[in-house]
Amino acid sequence: MANYLVKSIIDDGNFRAYAVNSTNVVAEAQQRHDTRSASSAALGRTLTATLLLSTSLMKGQESMTVKVQGDGPAKGIVVDADANGHVKGYIVNPRVHLPLNDKGHIDVGAAVGKNGALSVTKNLGLDKPYTGQVALVSGEIGDDFTYYLAQSEQIPSAVGVSVFVEKDNSIGVAGGFMIQVLPGASDKAISELEASLKDLPQVSQLLRDGKTPEDILNDLFGKERVKVLERVPVSFQCDCSKDKFAKDLASLPDKDLKDMITEDHGAEAVCRFCGNKYQFSEQELQTILSEKNA
Repeated sequence: MANYLVKSIIDDGNFRAYAVNSTNVVAEAQQRHDTRSASSAALGRTLTATLLLSTSLMKGQESMTVKVQGDGPAKGIVVDADANGHVKGYIVNPRVHLPLNDKGHIDVGAAVGKNGALSVTKNLGLDKPYTGQVALVSGEIGDDFTYYLAQSEQIPSAVGVSVFVEKDNSIGVAGGFMIQVLPGASDKAISELEASLKDLPQVSQLLRDGKTPEDILNDLFGKERVKVLERVPVSFQCDCSKDKFAKDLASLPDKDLKDMITEDHGAEAVCRFCGNKYQFSEQELQTILSEKNA
């Protein structure tokens, strides 16, 4: 099934609504980082929520970095995304596997931890990026992004994200939605939305039933009310390269570079976001050292 995000507006002008199927994105992250169930769900939810957030708040070449830092065994999650549906991310501890919670679901809140912070750094092309931060509400990710939008962006919202992990740790489905309340929305419309959200099954269940992002929004609001504005393909995409790592190596102290040459006889750089590995020979390190001091 194609991975894409739908942007829409509800015809009464009360809401802006987004939904995404991010299954392939989360599956690639799981494979690249070899994550276990709780880590897969935590990272997958964060990747999905960041896609929803970045495509709604960013434009053009703008991008954002989301960090989830809790006191659970996952230890932390970092995700980068842009306005065009590209995302990459990693979880500090990819091997977290926990018993199911009392609802029979993967216990993401326990993996992430309930004490900590969610921070969003926007790269808007200005001299300095802007960072907003809120305390974690539950560690379940959707609640935490909802709280961030209300507190830091002043946008009352509802965010739902879900990942179904198979018994062999592969990703079955992943996706989510984000509903933003527009200025002037009536109390009646908000109450009706709250009732619809309460009755909505988990996004992962809807996707397993073959629902599309459009179907999810139609289930919430009614097909005749949803006006689709844009469909955005989404993908796991990392912009790392050997040249970028060479620049990072050039920033190291001369002694460290000389030790790599004389003691290690080379170096291996590994990208935390995607796991790609880059090899540097003694000669390449010597060139980096020489050019640095030229």
